[in-house]
Amino acid sequence: MKLARDAVIAPAKLTKYLLIWRDVDDKSKFLAQAGYGQENWRQLEADLRSQILPLEAVPSDEPNRFGDVYKIRGVLTGINGVNLAVVTIWMVEYETQQTKFITLYPDKEAE
Repeated sequence: MKLARDAVIAPAKLTKYLLIWRDVDDKSKFLAQAGYGQENWRQLEADLRSQILPLEAVPSDEPNRFGDVYKIRGVLTGINGVNLAVVTIWMVEYETQQTKFITLYPDKEAE
């Protein structure tokens, strides 16, 4: 299944979570390998939209009371040409029917 191309990718999800170093579950170092950082978060958003969102979405088996959750696995090619195998999580909200980006993490199965 393909998810809506106009999915919401909240800027704060990128600038205040994924691209900020965290003590636990840090993703900023992983994304920095491909050249992503605070200064170019808009490029990360654009790349998620163009490289990952068009791929096949698979329903998640984890229940969620707010909406249907989907995983999209793919390769994100960074601004420096480095490829990152990622798993992205998206949700189609029950209330609004909007597709929203939730998070991403390294795809350990692809390694």
